Amino acid sequence: MSVMLESKQGLIAGDGTLPVKMAQYAHDNGFEVVCISLANDNVKQLKKYCSKVYSCHPGEINKIEKILKDEEIKQATFLGKVHKRVLLQLYKFDARAIELLKTVKRLNDDEVMLLIVREFEKAGITVLDQTIFIKNLMIPAGVLGKHKPTPEQLEDVNYGFWLAKEMGGVDVGQSVVIKDKMIMAVEAIEGTDACIKRGAKFAKKNAAVIKVSKPKQDKRFDIPAVGLRTLKTMKKYKANLLAVEANETIIVDQENVIKFADENNIVIMAV
Repeated sequence: MSVMLESKQGLIAGDGTLPVKMAQYAHDNGFEVVCISLANDNVKQLKKYCSKVYSCHPGEINKIEKILKDEEIKQATFLGKVHKRVLLQLYKFDARAIELLKTVKRLNDDEVMLLIVREFEKAGITVLDQTIFIKNLMIPAGVLGKHKPTPEQLEDVNYGFWLAKEMGGVDVGQSVVIKDKMIMAVEAIEGTDACIKRGAKFAKKNAAVIKVSKPKQDKRFDIPAVGLRTLKTMKKYKANLLAVEANETIIVDQENVIKFADENNIVIMAV
């Protein structure tokens, strides 16, 4: 770790397993973790590893900043999904958040997150690389399960990888769904699972899902991640290949993800 880590760490947690994994690793390695939860699905698990768990809405910037200052947090990590729909539901945003949002040219992921990072920095809080506490979840290149891709599937992966990088370059999304070298879906505001559902429905069956990091990925936010929920969505809509970018993607609960892929004839690979 190149950065000197404080013994007391802040965690800004969206939903899913990732924030819990970070809190667990940090706790087990002697760090105290104070969590600000922006979701509800994982609070019970977070309480096992965090000394305190506060609940906030993502738009309550003053409240979030005050908690971090009161807790004397100097370093914080953003992890977990916060759905982009919150940007369409401003009723819980404080006046400061609304004024800040007015200053950005586009309400895409990078613009909004950079805005928040800058506000934290002004308050003396450093936002850390998301992977510092969970590097063991990053996936090297190769086929991860027992099912191997066909030459035709590899063509779809190559096309999808290029397309997803192009989409990431303009901060549209990180995932695409391809079948027979045709674009079934490109992820936008709906998120990966909804993109898979939409694309796989068009494909009918045997679609390939490709997820990559952005060409200029800021590792303080939006590191691509997949997990069991991704695979279950694929199974439900009959997609049969998942390709992620090697050494840039987090696979949560890797053992169970690979087991599920093997049992359901899904190819899973990192390229």
